[in-house]
Amino acid sequence: MIRHALRHAMAGALLCATAFAAPSASAEDLYGPLADDPSMGGTLEMGLLVEPPGLDPFHQAADARIRLSLLMYQGLFYEGVGGEAIPLLAESYEVSDDGLTYTIKLREGVTFHTGQPMSAEDVAYSYNYIRDPANGSPGAGDFSMIESVEAIDPTTVKFMLSVPNASLPMTLGNKYGAVVPAGYFDTEGAQNRMNVESVGTGPFKLVEFNPNSNLLLEKNPDYWEEGAPYLDEINFTFLPNSASMLVALRNGRIDLVKLERPQDVQQVATVPGLEVERWASLNQKPIDLGAETKPLDDVRVRQAIALAVDKEEIKNASVGEYGEVIAAMPAGMADGWGVPAEDLPNMSRDLEKAKALLEEAGYGDGFDLTLTTINGYDWMDPAAVTLKQQLAEIGINLNIQRVDIGVWIDNFRSKHMGFTFNDWASQPDPNLLFYRHFHKQPEGADFRNWNNDEASALLDAGRAESDPAKRKAIYAEFQKVLAESVPTIMLFSADHVTVRNEKVKNFSQHPTGWYFGLVRTYVDE
Repeated sequence: MIRHALRHAMAGALLCATAFAAPSASAEDLYGPLADDPSMGGTLEMGLLVEPPGLDPFHQAADARIRLSLLMYQGLFYEGVGGEAIPLLAESYEVSDDGLTYTIKLREGVTFHTGQPMSAEDVAYSYNYIRDPANGSPGAGDFSMIESVEAIDPTTVKFMLSVPNASLPMTLGNKYGAVVPAGYFDTEGAQNRMNVESVGTGPFKLVEFNPNSNLLLEKNPDYWEEGAPYLDEINFTFLPNSASMLVALRNGRIDLVKLERPQDVQQVATVPGLEVERWASLNQKPIDLGAETKPLDDVRVRQAIALAVDKEEIKNASVGEYGEVIAAMPAGMADGWGVPAEDLPNMSRDLEKAKALLEEAGYGDGFDLTLTTINGYDWMDPAAVTLKQQLAEIGINLNIQRVDIGVWIDNFRSKHMGFTFNDWASQPDPNLLFYRHFHKQPEGADFRNWNNDEASALLDAGRAESDPAKRKAIYAEFQKVLAESVPTIMLFSADHVTVRNEKVKNFSQHPTGWYFGLVRTYVDE
């Protein structure tokens, strides 16, 4: 897999997007390449280092959830690897001249895992539920421009917007929300039941979810695409560390894994029967600087930290050659949307300027700061040690605190992020990358308590603009504000590196890092 070729292909598609009627997608566009003559059936054993805190696609924010839940739940559109929104549960759509009305024709013959047929009423219920802030979805802000969702007839749904939103089709994808039966959340305990049984339309159904052990999915026999998926079962085994993952790979207990650390890749690169592959990435590994934590509320302190960080050194310590240093945009979007690092402030290491800023802010003698990292995200451990050494050069004593992902998510959602590493993937659209995270409340979530009026105005403008060139100019200005004020420091995008047993065929890794490709994977015994 040639990473840079995929990056350029993705960028071209991003800048050529239009808002006209879209035809129904062919099967080749969804989930990865079709196999010529796949072996049907069998079980794939996949190893995971980070298990999802839950499987609810409406209320659970963790990327570890998204990677798996999209196999069970589907939105109206699929996130194409080239940056386009491809109809999934939608069949086609039309946009009004003013950009405020989307009329979506639904795919027919779709049934839920419960056995009941999907209708426009279910679609309207699902998206009206997630967009209502009272329901507590972390993705509600992504849908804040929607004024109403109405079922026009059993196979047609209409979305009415308050302002144009060029990225609406991509928003109606798989990251937050899905289509579930109308009224599902009206019953007590509905959220928790999603950890026991799935109620989506996806190619796989939930069999069991045993925390600290495994998650088992089985083929949905009533799935709407004939012949898919190829596998009968996928068993995800949660392993405690990379060492146990490598042992499981070597002895054949695990067929497929995604590795983060270069030393782990090197250990299995020459093992007979194992294949190592590298894939394009929309992932980013940032440092987030929550302004609710002193002295991070002072922009001069945040700028000083940015000037003390050597991104290349942190990347090398974390993932070695398997990644790319970034400025203010994930690697997979940099060619299409990014501003070069040399055109942004606070991107080059300058210790003297950093010390001067700390002196000006009243911290010339330095201070203590706690960095939060997440258990299971192995790249964070060497990155934390390296960052500690770098910040010590300007007088900042960094204490490292490791927490479980559930604790980290609670901090994230309550907007008490402090000083922390983060790890997340975006759908390939700058509105979905930036708006919810960085727009001030109540329109956005502003997780870092940035509260920046200029940035929020630019994000509003970028969301509403449909002209590709004008959108790119707006998001370029936003990146300059982001780099100047430093609510986050984007460090690098790690390549997706997968290792599979040679009996595993036709697996492709989506650039988000999510496991769409398992729908097209088969095992050839």
